[in-house]
Amino acid sequence: MGRRERWPGTVRIGPRQVGADEETYIIAEAGVNHNGDLSLALAMVEAAAAAGADAVKFQAFDAERLVTHAAGVAGYQPGSSQREMLARLQLQGEDFSAIAGQCAASKIDLLVTPFGPADLEMVLDLGPGAVKVASTDITNHPFLEAVGGAGLPVILSTGAADLDEIAAALDVLAGAGCGELVLLQCVSSYPTPLHEANLLAIRTLAERFGAPVGYSDHTTELVTGQLAVQVGACMLEKHFTLDPTMGGPDHAFSLRPVELVAYIARVRSVVRGSLDEATLDADERGALGSGVKRVYAIEQDVRAVARSSVTAAVAIAAGTKITRAMLTIKRPGGGIAPGEIDAVVGRVAAVDISRDTTLTPDMLR
Repeated sequence: MGRRERWPGTVRIGPRQVGADEETYIIAEAGVNHNGDLSLALAMVEAAAAAGADAVKFQAFDAERLVTHAAGVAGYQPGSSQREMLARLQLQGEDFSAIAGQCAASKIDLLVTPFGPADLEMVLDLGPGAVKVASTDITNHPFLEAVGGAGLPVILSTGAADLDEIAAALDVLAGAGCGELVLLQCVSSYPTPLHEANLLAIRTLAERFGAPVGYSDHTTELVTGQLAVQVGACMLEKHFTLDPTMGGPDHAFSLRPVELVAYIARVRSVVRGSLDEATLDADERGALGSGVKRVYAIEQDVRAVARSSVTAAVAIAAGTKITRAMLTIKRPGGGIAPGEIDAVVGRVAAVDISRDTTLTPDMLR
């Protein structure tokens, strides 16, 4: 692994420079609010561009590759099967080609979060200016190695992660060749209550890692973006939806297009680093938080179901010496961490292990 004491203070994403002395780079997060419908996705591109966002972001995943059959959902998500829920929300490769075309026509950057190596390959074919990595993959070191080796700037969210986990992820990225990075302060709670936003962690991350820092905003508020910029954020990511009453896990905490316009206008009206706590009301002061970057109680639910573990790619009989081909990485968390996958190779199965089973230490000898 590599280690960088400091990262470059600016990052180039397409034609744009992103950093402390540059205009705030605003990502309108479409996420899965298209509900798997390409026509909705294309309309979201147009809405994001009309609102004045710099980029619109989608997610690329294959539910069967990403999640075991037994993985449950977070408390805010519908149903009981994470795989079934995500299968209804995924887009296909040809859909992303159409989305890329719409982004070009609408003059807005396209960003996509991949959730595995195959997704990453597809995303790279689209020619993005950066690769966005979700908080859920911050401990997925094999995947981070692939991302770091892609030759693009990396935007890394840090929800439900502590400083040691973030440092380890950055070591993996640097060791794989990543040279440009933006960290996003993030709280993995959907929605995030205003008093849990912990915006001062933006400064904590900047001081600790010396990289540009932004904010992935999961609150339902309009004020958080401008506050984050006043604290020092150089990038913002905010979920939006065409209709908050539609079915799906993320609509309820997403901004409507008219609200996204207002959110962006507020951000453009303030000066980075200009925070004056004396001018804030009690709720706004509460949003600043302690600045301590750690895993908070409200993040534990998502951390458990959305992180990944070493998983059996095939059925493994008791007494079998395990090879790398027998293993994959899937949600949920709670099993052997993805970064330990090489240590599993060569171990012997202590019990019969069914395909698609999350591996735990007691299954091995």
